[in-house]
Amino acid sequence: MNDDVLGRIVASATAPVPNGSSPAAARNANELALGLGAALRSDAWEVPIGRVLQLAAALDEVGTAERASVYWAGRATLVSDPAQIDHFDRVFAAYWDGLAVAVPEPVTVPLVVAMADEDDGDEPPADDASDDEDDEDDGADTVVVARWSDREIVRHKDLAACTDDELAEAYRLMGRVRLVGAPQRSRRRRPSRREGARLDLGRTVHEALGTGGEVVHRRTSVRTTRPRRVVILADISGSMDPYARAILRFAQAAVAGRRRVEAFTLGTRLTRVTRELDAHDPDVGLARAMAAVEDWSGGTRLGDNLRRFNDEWGVAGLARGAVVVIVSDGWDQGDPTQLGDEMARLARVAFRIVWVNPLKASDGYEPLARGMAAALPHVDRFVEGHSLAALDDLVEVIAS
Repeated sequence: MNDDVLGRIVASATAPVPNGSSPAAARNANELALGLGAALRSDAWEVPIGRVLQLAAALDEVGTAERASVYWAGRATLVSDPAQIDHFDRVFAAYWDGLAVAVPEPVTVPLVVAMADEDDGDEPPADDASDDEDDEDDGADTVVVARWSDREIVRHKDLAACTDDELAEAYRLMGRVRLVGAPQRSRRRRPSRREGARLDLGRTVHEALGTGGEVVHRRTSVRTTRPRRVVILADISGSMDPYARAILRFAQAAVAGRRRVEAFTLGTRLTRVTRELDAHDPDVGLARAMAAVEDWSGGTRLGDNLRRFNDEWGVAGLARGAVVVIVSDGWDQGDPTQLGDEMARLARVAFRIVWVNPLKASDGYEPLARGMAAALPHVDRFVEGHSLAALDDLVEVIAS
């Protein structure tokens, strides 16, 4: 489907429905799914495109002629939490006919909703039915299983607004982080049969010794790759206090058991916490790191800290060819000129600098802080870091 066709579908799907007419009269399943998704997004509801595609598939099964069928198909595919039902009912009613009508009575549709925690997906599936049973089921209604979980709410919720229970769940999910730096070519080589690979003279000659010097097999090799080092510099000043503990927990998950991930904290001083965070128990690692940091929730001197990092670690080799991740809101008590100079030094040796600012997700945010404005010209990627979903995106940016 080209962009013009998709644009026409979206335009027609999001157009208001005339009073007294049924949207199903002139719209197919794809148009209804796109329109309902757009209506929810316009009412501050994040709707992943995958759920819209599920709705379109469900509408293909149940049809679009009956309001009740469309309602239950949309509720089964788009609602991931019982707390969202009232919100969905209001938007659906407004989209369908512009009237605040009551929720229709349940109807029998070939759509089965199984509400379960996502952990159930880890269990082995039930034994497959025999071929005979499959033949008997031919022509039966298709069954679509939709799952909902509190994880989706936690993933997209601002970490500063999470309750203690939600933060505990977020920390548990952070434990699954597998942070890997972008690949780089290694000096090591491995055997390969790929066309165009370089001749491996040593292996070729060695094997020829067993055949009286006759070269029977021409051996080749290619360069291998390895992940780049990742260096995390986390701002733990007072302005970052709502996010500092969560960011440090993310750093702990990234550091634990890995040799090519380093972590530092930025405050009134620079503190290396890699050794403290490298613990099998995340709570122990986090406690050790917080005990080692003497300037927690204090001021911020980004320029001074980066100068020390460049002098003692970064330019000397730790940041050379590495992916450097700076997590800060950019509020700096020091000289912004010094910060700009040190960022330029760092950019000359690092492979990529990623600046993570949790405030970037705020409506109307602009990088007006002096430190942020001084650093941005030397930043390769400027991303959000306010939620688990944003941190998942950060992992992909680091690995790319």
